[in-house]
Amino acid sequence: MSVVLEAQGVEEYRSGKAVLRGVSIRLHSGRVAALLGPTGAGKTTLFDVLVGERRPQRGVVRLMGEDVTKLPMWRRARLGVGTIPQGPTVLPDMDVDGNLTTFERLGGGERKGSLYWARMVGLEQRLGVRAGHLSGGERRLLEIARSMVTRPRVLICDEPFSGIDPAGAMRIAQMLRGLALEGVAVLLSDHHASIALRISDEVGLLLDGEVHFWGSASDWIKEPLVRERYLGGSMDG
Repeated sequence: MSVVLEAQGVEEYRSGKAVLRGVSIRLHSGRVAALLGPTGAGKTTLFDVLVGERRPQRGVVRLMGEDVTKLPMWRRARLGVGTIPQGPTVLPDMDVDGNLTTFERLGGGERKGSLYWARMVGLEQRLGVRAGHLSGGERRLLEIARSMVTRPRVLICDEPFSGIDPAGAMRIAQMLRGLALEGVAVLLSDHHASIALRISDEVGLLLDGEVHFWGSASDWIKEPLVRERYLGGSMDG
């Protein structure tokens, strides 16, 4: 179990206010990690730092032991950092086939054809359907398929279950778990704590820009600070 992506002592400030305060995390191959916390805790900012969308003011990001802190997002993507951002990224007026072939052509990954990637996520019967006509869960699966074109070592998912019905969310969760079984390091954040906990090997709690807990899902549930500051007695936060 090797460390794929690592952040060490990451600090980020906005308008003079600390958004991330010395954050350090490690993501391991073949494991799913969930980073949970209330709105405004700094999760999206940290994810932006990890994928290269934002450069931290302090701290280091390493991919397979190499410093990638100064590399832009597209360079990190070529090196194996995949991402599923919070908002929709599919091309709504283009069908599933077009979304996959376009990304395959531009992504610099393996050329295996849209049917291959669609089968990976169970969308092979939807190749001719416009992405804008897919359900929320199907669009998220399409985003996962597009991210896999470049064969990522790590996949960063910001709110992958947001706006998706329970059945669709569980389908996506199972897909992410399956990617981990193939050796991909997966990091996700979502307000649906119960689903995230169900598939995660390790869980972190981010509060006010600081990691206050990192451990197993079973230890997470027992942690007093988790119940006090995040769950509030509810598994869905």
